[in-house]
Amino acid sequence: MRIRKETLWGWILVSPLALGLTIWVAFPLGVALSMSLFKWNMISAPTFIGLQNYAFMFAGDHLFWQSLSVTLVYTLTSVPLQMLVAFSAALLLNAKAKGQGVFRTIFYLPALIPTMVSTALWLFLYNPQYGLFNLILDKLGLPTSMWIRDSGTVIPSLIIMSLWSIGNVVVIFLAGLQGIPKELEEACVIDGGNWWHRMRAVILPQMSPIVFYNLVMGIIGGLQTFTQPYIMTNGGPSNSSLTLMLHLYKQAFQFSKMGYANALAVVLLILTMAASLLVFRSAKSWVYYEGDRK
Repeated sequence: MRIRKETLWGWILVSPLALGLTIWVAFPLGVALSMSLFKWNMISAPTFIGLQNYAFMFAGDHLFWQSLSVTLVYTLTSVPLQMLVAFSAALLLNAKAKGQGVFRTIFYLPALIPTMVSTALWLFLYNPQYGLFNLILDKLGLPTSMWIRDSGTVIPSLIIMSLWSIGNVVVIFLAGLQGIPKELEEACVIDGGNWWHRMRAVILPQMSPIVFYNLVMGIIGGLQTFTQPYIMTNGGPSNSSLTLMLHLYKQAFQFSKMGYANALAVVLLILTMAASLLVFRSAKSWVYYEGDRK
């Protein structure tokens, strides 16, 4: 009787999470998978076409390959750069100095600004005529740039912009750095180690689980980049900033190709899962947890 009561309470306690996963994850995923096999313009009745959406995607839609290339270039460049800058900033903010709290607040504040507001700010900074960046370059006697209005500089411009909102990553790194036992660093110094020895033998191994977490979340976020390209460039110029999420959005809500948009969503899901699985598989060789014996 007691075991049955505990089992019942177990099901009751786990039911909110299970219900949430069913309603917000499993059900939408099932709908997307099924609708990817249909042709549907959201007005007339759906028409079953099998795998034609996928065949068109890989063989007939050149914008799919363009958007996939843009998404991969953006993700593979921005995520490592964000990790490096955020980790470096966390190291600086972890040092004992006057005004430490003020500097930590300054680094985190951009993460609190709504995306629309920060995007409007960066539109002004990147303006070729009266933008602040070109004004500074002109005062220094350097050549100005078209920034987001040129196909050759739009992706680097978006990557630079992505460094604006790394406050959350900095805070997570900072929390990890403060959790490293000081005795380990002191032992390294006593053994004659310099800053590089402390970094390689103490800090990086201790921080590897946090690096792993931020890396996975960064890859997922990079592959789903949508808001900034949509607001700032709408995929231009000449589709040079057309991300996969933006391409999906246009197919669904501009061209009313909901079935094809669901097929794009399924491919994006598979790509995200594959990238995450690759990182998880590689983690065995570089992520160290307390208590591991290697």
